[in-house]
Parts: sequence; structure tokens; C-alpha cells
Amino acid sequence: MLAGLFGKKSDHPFANLKSAQQVLDDVPKTDALKALLELASWVESLRDHAEEFRLDHQVAVLRLLDEAAQPHLRKLLRDYFAVQPLNKFQENRIWAALNDFFTLSEQTHVNILALCRKGDRNASALKPQFALLAVRAIVAAIHRLKLASARYALVDPTLWAHLAEIYSFAETQNFQNELVPLYPGSGVNTSVGREFAGVMVWFSVGTGSLPPLHIHVAERLVAHLNKYLTVGKQAVEGSQWAINLAQPTPPMRVNAETTIHPGVRFLGMGGAQEALNNLVKSLEKGIVPQELNLGGAVYETELLRDVARQLFARCISPPPTRRNARRKLKVNLHVANGFFKLVENTDIGLNFNTETHEVWEVEDISATGFRSVTAPSALDSIKIGSLIGSKPENMGNWGVGIVRRLSRDAENNLHVGVEILANQVIGVSLGARDHSGAGEDNLALYLNKPNDNSGEAWLLMKPGAFASTRSFNMTVADKTYLLLPLGLVESGEDYDLARYRKMEQDTSAE
Repeated sequence: MLAGLFGKKSDHPFANLKSAQQVLDDVPKTDALKALLELASWVESLRDHAEEFRLDHQVAVLRLLDEAAQPHLRKLLRDYFAVQPLNKFQENRIWAALNDFFTLSEQTHVNILALCRKGDRNASALKPQFALLAVRAIVAAIHRLKLASARYALVDPTLWAHLAEIYSFAETQNFQNELVPLYPGSGVNTSVGREFAGVMVWFSVGTGSLPPLHIHVAERLVAHLNKYLTVGKQAVEGSQWAINLAQPTPPMRVNAETTIHPGVRFLGMGGAQEALNNLVKSLEKGIVPQELNLGGAVYETELLRDVARQLFARCISPPPTRRNARRKLKVNLHVANGFFKLVENTDIGLNFNTETHEVWEVEDISATGFRSVTAPSALDSIKIGSLIGSKPENMGNWGVGIVRRLSRDAENNLHVGVEILANQVIGVSLGARDHSGAGEDNLALYLNKPNDNSGEAWLLMKPGAFASTRSFNMTVADKTYLLLPLGLVESGEDYDLARYRKMEQDTSAE
């Protein structure tokens, strides 16, 4: 049955399917990390010794290895993208194992498809498997992108070239819409067109400005909706992104200057807009669709709802236009990372001006934000949504902002995009007005906005300090104000950002 599989005799363990199966039988069953490391080494061996095997045999062995890895991959992906973060050592081990396997799997699938595209003498027998091979190659590429995005790393540009080659081949052979079962028992039937559209839309709207767990959930939600997305040679209503298959780079937003030529493919929401809206409504009611594939993980409905809302806003609404010009400006900022560090540096803190601060170099700045470059190690303490206190050199006032974007450059430096909340903060002590907290003081940061006549006060407070039924007294510049809660604007790991109605109190009688 296996006679003639090789052009020459080989003593490789994959020389026949029986010995290949023996290799799989020896892989650990109960240690997912160790199993994946072993399977990755075998995929690498298959890739490096490909010339020893006929193409159809390579495919058969690759399918065995790839399918054997799936339960271990699902386990480790659940562990890596868990609500409770791993310790740094374990996180690095799992990230490296996942990234190595997906890289080797993607490269090996792409190499096989390249031989098929070039007309290998055994390719015609594999034609019924083209769609499956292409889909699995794209899925491996999606995971490579997701792991890079989770660390805000620079994406290997060959990934975009591989995705373009795969989709071009599928179009040429007319199998881009052929539905195939992704993996045995997965319950997922998908196509090259669906996965290609999904990865382009997800990468465009779900990376760079989301925390790692949200990046993962966003990818799962887009995969849930990818059957509604559109890919075409012509822009149609709803086409928002484009990629050039001839010169592949990350997908770009379509605008009036987008050049139309044969290599461009336009991607749009199609029916996904309505489906995403319905998904948001279901999640707001606390209903998680049974068909939503989260890789076996269980997440709180509130998390899924929040990410779905973010996707809806980013996919449906046009990107915001820059209201304030950015200026190239080289200036050093003293930085205090987090609410409590910032409190210490205000006039209400206990360690005023006693600490040596980290210094960031600003690349460009506007009235509403700035972009800085810092060391790669800063990612250990800085996240999307982190609170950043900043004070330019030779200035006395501390301002405050929130990290909105993270990315790395080719030298692995970390680029941090910060939205400025206020250029000056004032430390205040809040006196509780309700009976439950009478007499209790709360340290907070009042965001002093010059010429603000809104009658509102924005406060940064300890996490959990805001309550919709709790009012405070605040004294600023010898004036006392009653603060009536209006709403929680945002919350982070170590802060609440809240809005209050500010009412000046007459204290003359006292």
C-alpha cells in the first residue's frame, strides 16, 4: 500500500505512516507543553527533510502531526489567554512553544502549497485537499499574528506575503469558497475566503489598542462572523479595507486615494454588521450564543460584551479624524506609572519629589496625546489602559494620560501612544457624604482643566471607589464643593475615572 511513496529509500522515522504513527504514540498525553514541544520538533524535521518524501506523503504526515497537536494547542491557548495572568516565566514558556509550533506549521503548509502551485508531479492527486491545506495554513498564520499582537511585536512581513499567495492560489484554482471541516471534532466548517477576510478585518480593528485577552476574544468573535464578510476585486458598499495581493502589506482603510488595480482585494462587513449588532444585543441580555467558538475557554459575559461593543464601534464607524496636529518634538518626560505612583507625586502624597522617575523620550505630541519610545522591558508594567503620570523636564506640574496604543519597532523598542486626560492634576482628599463612609477620607486626583465651564469635575480614584449613589466633599483652592456622581468613565487595574457634578458650597456660616 505504501510502496512507491518515495523517490529514494529513507531511514527517517516518517519513511512510512506506521513509523510516523509510532512517533505520535510516544508523545506525552498529559503534559501539553512537553507534547507540543515534541510535535513542533517533528514538524520541523518534516520540513527540513521534505526532499526525501513524495509530496502526498508529506501531506499525510503533516496532517497526522497537526491534528495530534490540536488538543494541546487548545489547552495552552486557554492557559495563555486566561483572565488571571500567568507568572512571567510560565507565560514566556507557553508563548514560545505556541509560537514555534504555529510558525513551523504555517511554513510547512505554505511550502507544500508552493509546490502544488508550481505544478509538482504529485500535486494533481492532492487537488481535493488544496482547500483544507490552505485553510490550515491561514489558521496557523492567524495564530502567529495573534501571538505577535499579544506582545505588540513587529509582524514578520513574510506572513502577509504568505497570506496573499495562499488566497491568490485559491482564486486561481477556484476553491476559495469551498467549505471544509477545519479539524476532526472541531465542529467548524470554513473556507479560505472566510479565514482570509476574517484575519484581515480582525487585524485591522482588533490589535494594537487592545489588551492581549481582548485581542484573543476579538479574533474569536470575528471568526464567529467571518461567513458574513466580503472579499472582492471591486469596492462595494461596506468595503472598508483593502490589501494588495501583488505587494502585500497589512490591510489598509479604503479612502478616496485607494488605487484600483488587478492585485487589490476589497474587504467589507457585508452582513456581519447586522450579525455583530445582534451579537452585542444578545450579550447585553447575558446570552452567549452556543455556536460561539471560544476554544473551550469560559469568559464572563461582560468581557465578551465589552469586546463586541469595541469591535462594533471600530468596524461600523469610520476611523476618527485627527483634530489636533501632531508636532515632532524631542522632549524628555518624567513618568509615574499608575495611580498610586502619581498620587505620591502630587502635593497630597507622602513622598513628594523623593523618587527617581523613569524618563521617556517623546517622539511627537499634540494637544490630546503624545507618542514616546521606551525600553522593551517597560511592557512588564505598562498595558493598554494603564494610567501614566507625566511631567516635562523643567516643569513643576504633573499631567496624566491613559495608554491607548502599544507597538514595537524593528529594534524591539516599545512605542507608547498616550491619550492626555489633563495637563495638570491636583491631589485632593474626598470627604464621604453618605452614612456608610462618614468621616472616611479618600485620596483622589482632580483633573484641572483650564477654562472648563461645564460644571463637572473629573476625578481619578482608587479602584472601586466610585459608586453611583455616593457623593463627596472636595476642597480645592480654599473652596469647598459638593460632588454628585454622574457616571464611571473608565476603570483600570488601579484606578476609577469618574465624572461628578460640581457644586460650590457656601461655608461662610461655618
